[in-house]
Amino acid sequence: MKQYTDLEYLKLSRGQKLLYKIASFFCSIPQKIKGLFVGLWNLIKNAGKAIGSEAADIWTTFRDGDWKTKLSFFIMGFGNLARGQILRGLLFLLFEVVFIGYMVIAGGYWLSMLPSLGKVGPTEEYNLIYDAYVTTYNDNSFKILLYGVLTIFFIIAFIYTWRVNVKQNKMAEKILKSGKQLRSGKEDLRSLVDDQFHKTLLALPLTGIIVFTVLPIVFMILVAFTNYDGTHDGYYNNLFTWVGLDNFNTMLSWKVGTGAGTQSYAATFGEVLSWTLIWAFFATFTNYFLGMFVAMAINKRGINLKKLWRTILVLTIAIPQFISLLYVSKMFAKNGIVNGFLMSMGWIDQALPFWEDPTWARITVILINIWIGIPYLMLITTGILMNIPQDLYESARIDGANAWQQYTKITLPYMLFVTGPYLLTSFTGNMNNFNVIYLLTGGAPTNPAASSAAGTVGYTDLLITWLFKITTGAESQYYLASVVGILVFIVVALISLVVYNVLPSIKNEEDFQ
Repeated sequence: MKQYTDLEYLKLSRGQKLLYKIASFFCSIPQKIKGLFVGLWNLIKNAGKAIGSEAADIWTTFRDGDWKTKLSFFIMGFGNLARGQILRGLLFLLFEVVFIGYMVIAGGYWLSMLPSLGKVGPTEEYNLIYDAYVTTYNDNSFKILLYGVLTIFFIIAFIYTWRVNVKQNKMAEKILKSGKQLRSGKEDLRSLVDDQFHKTLLALPLTGIIVFTVLPIVFMILVAFTNYDGTHDGYYNNLFTWVGLDNFNTMLSWKVGTGAGTQSYAATFGEVLSWTLIWAFFATFTNYFLGMFVAMAINKRGINLKKLWRTILVLTIAIPQFISLLYVSKMFAKNGIVNGFLMSMGWIDQALPFWEDPTWARITVILINIWIGIPYLMLITTGILMNIPQDLYESARIDGANAWQQYTKITLPYMLFVTGPYLLTSFTGNMNNFNVIYLLTGGAPTNPAASSAAGTVGYTDLLITWLFKITTGAESQYYLASVVGILVFIVVALISLVVYNVLPSIKNEEDFQ
């Protein structure tokens, strides 16, 4: 693509400038992706250097430290106890005792079973008392995977704590050699609510993020490498096992399946992904611009009853979507109110296929989503519009700018700058917008050519609703759902990283300060 100089760019017409910007954006995507991988490689190299530096520091600490420091390598907290830091020493020692006890009692078992995910499934044995065969449940693959991952996290936490213990001994030794005194237990407790208060505040949220966010994500990723489904539930029916990359090969294979489906999984995934991106684009930008225009119309001078109009629009937010969307879905059915009204007025001869025809269904859900989304954007943009300096508009009017020029040169750039990050999060949120699609159409109409993965795929299905069908069908193919979840994450992450780096509010942060 030809790169224009500043002078050549100024000579272009408005349409040429727009096309040039669009082309520049798409041409920059490969470079952005390349930069992402380069950054990832640099991160790996820096991590390797950091690990090497830490290992060297551990060795020098052990080699040059006194006997108290050396013994602390094996008995955590010993050096602190020997130097009079009783509270720190007891905490380190207690953590080591708990870790060793857990590994002996349970952790070692979970780790040993992790490679196989269980050896003995449910068995039936004859019971003389009941005179019948009784099912005996043995290994539990689900628990083995969950507690195995949890044990690995615990081991990582222990290694980190052990490293902190070594650093504490090294620092304490240096402080004593310099002739200074070490902190007492009371001073340590006082620092937790004073200069170290930020660590005290972050301790509980960080633990919650690791346990309730990071751990489930890792578990979900690992499920993609197993055959976990309704038949292999890991306990009541059959154990599930590791299958490597087979699930990814299935999902990304272009081989046409047999049976009900006549389309490959890769083609189905591509079709659902393309509709998901189209839906996210229109659901985001139609609401954004129309919501902005409604806010501008209400805020315009001379408009009466502004509070009333805002209240009417906000009513769509106040009513739960579970009620409003289900009701709207019935309204647009073949025998619904809308078709009945149009036919009674003589405007149509037969019912319009709002939910039966793929094109009609997709357009209808986008239009209904506008009705849902405009009030949110109206509220958001109202506050931002009120903060735009009126001097800018007055100067523009003096210079002869019309309403459209004022909008494109003042209002829109200001709005895009302030709401750029919101647009990105709204786009990614619409890609995972489960409520609107599921409550309106349930993914219908059905796509007969699509591969069936524990449930039929519809023309209005997003990746998130398809994922839901995969996990709730008769077969409950959790492993394929996990694969879809990983692929969705990759797509959303790439889009977010690329767009985030080109947002004006990120590139030119100081412009509106």
